[in-house]
Amino acid sequence: MTYAIVYDSRTGNTEELARAVAEALPAQGRLAFGRVGEVDAASVAQADRVYAGFWTNRGDCTDEMGELLAGLAGKEVFLFGTCGFGADETYFAGVAARAAAHLPESAQLIGTFMCQGRMPRSVRDRYERTAEANPVQAARMAQLIANFDEAAAHPNDGDLARLRARVQAAPSA
Repeated sequence: MTYAIVYDSRTGNTEELARAVAEALPAQGRLAFGRVGEVDAASVAQADRVYAGFWTNRGDCTDEMGELLAGLAGKEVFLFGTCGFGADETYFAGVAARAAAHLPESAQLIGTFMCQGRMPRSVRDRYERTAEANPVQAARMAQLIANFDEAAAHPNDGDLARLRARVQAAPSA
């Protein structure tokens, strides 16, 4: 089986996951590894399977990743990614389903993995400013700050181990 690992990473979280995917797979058969938009498109087109990673943007994959996914007709696809919000499997499943909706009908989704990921400090600062400026929103901002603080520890070793296990458990071609 040949494969490509393509990812979109803004803060390094999803790149960290992509490297864990690479560690979980044999080097033999890897045709490409790199960022969406930078990776060799011809190598991705030749791959039997594509491991596609993304950071969550408005509850979905990024637009650039969505375009790549739409071009994976006939491929086996494993989706992975990070979310700043929602340390909840139901939320993660929703994000993965929205990303999978970009795939053509002939693509076969063989697995998914999502976990929380660190966000830039500027996000927490914005929540704090909003809470100070608008006391009506203070309780909601406190929830968002707590989520930010939880996300700061991810992806962690446990997340990476679960991803590697899920990649290794994916059906063989």
